[in-house]
Amino acid sequence: QVQLVESGGGLVQAGDSLRLSCAASGPTTWYAMAWFRQAPGKEREFVAATSWNGNTYYSDSVEGRFTITKDNAKNTVYLQQNSLKPEDTAIYYCAAEMWGVGLRSPDRYRYWGQGTQVTVSS
Repeated sequence: QVQLVESGGGLVQAGDSLRLSCAASGPTTWYAMAWFRQAPGKEREFVAATSWNGNTYYSDSVEGRFTITKDNAKNTVYLQQNSLKPEDTAIYYCAAEMWGVGLRSPDRYRYWGQGTQVTVSS
């Protein structure tokens, strides 16, 4: 069982940056990890993922603005968010799955954090 704890959310203005963190309760070396988000009234959507061996994937809406990195020494995955827009407002969830395939689908992940709120004002 892997426990995930997100942090780093907050209220910012459009154009600002945030760095979200997701700390895992155990080693992340063999885990794919991802960020999803859910805005009010919308379904949970894929944001970014990193495979266990370091390949990265992004949704079209965040490509070029967000960067996902995994630090296996700290058992932590980060989401650097730059040039934030009001439409990025959502609860951001961290997810993890050993090895991991089909990383853009939330159904592929067994382990989830509790979420952290990101609010971007215009």
